[in-house]
Amino acid sequence: MSLKNAVAFVKKQNNFLITAHTNPEGDALGSEIAFYLLLKKLGKSAVMVNEDGIPYGYTFLPEVGVIKKFGKSAMGIKFDCMAVLDCSDMERTGEVAQLNKTGKPVLNIDHHISNRKFADVNWVEPHASSASEMVYKLYKELGVAIDKPAAICLYVGISTDTGSFRYSNTTSLTHKIAAELLKCGLDVPNIYKNIYENVPYQDMKLLADILPGMHRGAGGKIVWFSIHKNLLKNRELCFDLSEHLLSYGRAIKDAQVVVLFKENLGTKGEVRVNFRSQGKVDVNKIASCFGGGGHKAASGATVHGKLVDIRRKVLARIRKDL
Repeated sequence: MSLKNAVAFVKKQNNFLITAHTNPEGDALGSEIAFYLLLKKLGKSAVMVNEDGIPYGYTFLPEVGVIKKFGKSAMGIKFDCMAVLDCSDMERTGEVAQLNKTGKPVLNIDHHISNRKFADVNWVEPHASSASEMVYKLYKELGVAIDKPAAICLYVGISTDTGSFRYSNTTSLTHKIAAELLKCGLDVPNIYKNIYENVPYQDMKLLADILPGMHRGAGGKIVWFSIHKNLLKNRELCFDLSEHLLSYGRAIKDAQVVVLFKENLGTKGEVRVNFRSQGKVDVNKIASCFGGGGHKAASGATVHGKLVDIRRKVLARIRKDL
């Protein structure tokens, strides 16, 4: 299905429940808030509900305080349809999926190549830089002007998902959109500082504890980090460790694939595995072998078992594709 199908859905429906994936980052938050602002300008009713709270570094986003965290209070929300952004499948919304037990129509706006087309209307563009880039197209197709709050959200979503315009998903269209958004008077240095240069001292100290455990293999083509539960116990993290560690790994000469193995504190025997590729290796294909997915150059999976066993299997699978 296409952008036109998504436009028809938006025009037809009036009372929206909006959500994005668990542990939301820049694109998840940027796209859902920008979509919320779009609906408001169209005179629609909308409420945003996410399973997780707002991560450190994104509290400056316009209307971010309107997003409800899933809980008992969310169970009574009235809506006629659901819009899911930046999610490859409904399970990625976490417990928010429970709110639609009656099967109200769902709109799926996503750019992951692993998207399972789980909705009534599936608008999936794997070649789009981000879900935010897709929401930008909605604004244009519906003839709705992009004001400064919407521009901030869209810019944050696009810039974070392209690694500040460094990744291979950055296209000429991506830059053209960014240029248009900048005309709204965005304070780019402030946006960058909030997201990337706002790390609390204690969190940076934790990074210093993890980095000595960095390893590499396959002649330096694979770099990996492991975060064990005992390192995170009694520590309240303010920012996302994962993206910083993966960025450090990508910066290493000759590294083709970077992997982060992180034991989940809340669930016994569960490990989150994040993959990043420099482009030659399709990590979406590798992640799919472990029940995950995402993009060719950035994917993830949640795997059950012991970290040491999972790590051995994942690294062996990566070596096959090198």
